[in-house]
Amino acid sequence: MTGKVPSFSPSSTVSSALPGYIALCFTLQVHKLVSAQFTVTGPDHPITASLGGEAILSCHLSPRMSAENMEVRWLRSQHSEVVHLYRDGQDQYGEQMPEYQGRTEFLKDDITNGRVFLRIRNVRPSDDGPYVCFFQSTVSYENATLELQVAGLGSDPSISVEGHQDGGIRVVCRSSGWNSQPEAQWRDLQGQILTSASENIAQEANGLFQAEIAIVITEESNQKMSCCIRNPRLNQERESVISIAELFFPRVNPWMVALGVILPLLAVLPALASYCFWRQRRAKETLRSDKESEKETLLSEWEEEREALQSEMERQKGHPDSVTLSPVDVTLDPDTANPELVLSEDGKRVRDGDKRQDLPDKPERFDFYPCVLGAEGFAGGRRYWEVEVGDKTRWDLGVCRESVSRKGCVSLTPEDGYWVLELWDGVYQALTSSSTPLPMSARPSRVGIFLDYEAGEVSFYNVTDRSHLFTFTGTFSGTLRPYFCPHLNAGGANVAPLSICPVPAQAGGNLGP
Repeated sequence: MTGKVPSFSPSSTVSSALPGYIALCFTLQVHKLVSAQFTVTGPDHPITASLGGEAILSCHLSPRMSAENMEVRWLRSQHSEVVHLYRDGQDQYGEQMPEYQGRTEFLKDDITNGRVFLRIRNVRPSDDGPYVCFFQSTVSYENATLELQVAGLGSDPSISVEGHQDGGIRVVCRSSGWNSQPEAQWRDLQGQILTSASENIAQEANGLFQAEIAIVITEESNQKMSCCIRNPRLNQERESVISIAELFFPRVNPWMVALGVILPLLAVLPALASYCFWRQRRAKETLRSDKESEKETLLSEWEEEREALQSEMERQKGHPDSVTLSPVDVTLDPDTANPELVLSEDGKRVRDGDKRQDLPDKPERFDFYPCVLGAEGFAGGRRYWEVEVGDKTRWDLGVCRESVSRKGCVSLTPEDGYWVLELWDGVYQALTSSSTPLPMSARPSRVGIFLDYEAGEVSFYNVTDRSHLFTFTGTFSGTLRPYFCPHLNAGGANVAPLSICPVPAQAGGNLGP
């Protein structure tokens, strides 16, 4: 049987493979288009946060598009562990890392434009490092990496004199509790850096840094100087000053003085020596008796003055002076109110609403934080007003400079023009540069705010039990205005308002004597 070898034409082979090739190219092109639907962009520089304060992380989609129906994840990049998860239009906490539970808040006011923020409260040293902002739609996903740097100030420098060295006095300066490696310097009164004798900056077992720097002060050198410990991340420092008295550098040898006294005494007659000794002993006894009497008198007078001063300080600390106190009728300024807030018609109550209102975007209006300012401005004098907080579990109260920025994220610290007391889920704290927790013996349902402009003080009082809560001290400039922020309670429950209460002028306020 004779077989016939089939023949293959090159043109027929290409024709049969062409449809599959076209399909492959089309698939790759579609995949390329889908994967390139958007990109994620974060800050181009590290975000710095103070230890114990709060950090705001942000990222956005490009081109601008809504991310309401996307999945948004905030991750720690090294292990892809979940810091916060937003999915199906709401926050999901099932996969959240334990160390972030109760400390994160997903801010989605601008999510329709593809811009989201993550707030981390009570910042810890372990929060330092890289984070990933991850977006995923039904057809594509992208992410961006950003860096959070946690910085904290340590203790005030402690200066001690530790004996003589190299013909001078050895002085040592120590400070501990620094979150990142600090810089230590000795400076003179003109701010010039002095040469130190030794320097040691070491990390302790708890991960914080301790600094120790020493200097030898001679009689010819500057005898008044300061020790400065600086955090380079925050560009902030703590400083202590020391002054060495000339008594530490005697010009006359004490042994020569003693010899000059003893030799003349040895040359006089024994009778004169005996007489002088008797007179000296009697004079010492008289002087001792007079000193004891004077000491008892001074101690008695000092004790009386101390008790009177302590009584006056306690009176002033617990109660503002009803004679010089000026109760002020505070009203809310609707032009400064965030669109999420709802104000009463009389301007005395404010609450956090359930939706964002369509209001004109004025320069003086806060567009990110849900806060509002009082209509009254103060550039001097003493002013006092009271606010009913009821049983709310979240609120901010205080004063701020009229010139503070009203747009975007702001830092509620005195350095940025805010003097604010905060309640957040049962934790009371003064928003200082590193936040100061406040122990509370009784929960205040009404809070009094006392501004003494010339003294540079803003004091807060628990009107419920007439106790002092906290006082900010500093130097004021420009106009100050009352500040209110009625957060929603945890889970969005309880939309009770903050209410400005009338303070009878003749009574001097509810905290008067």
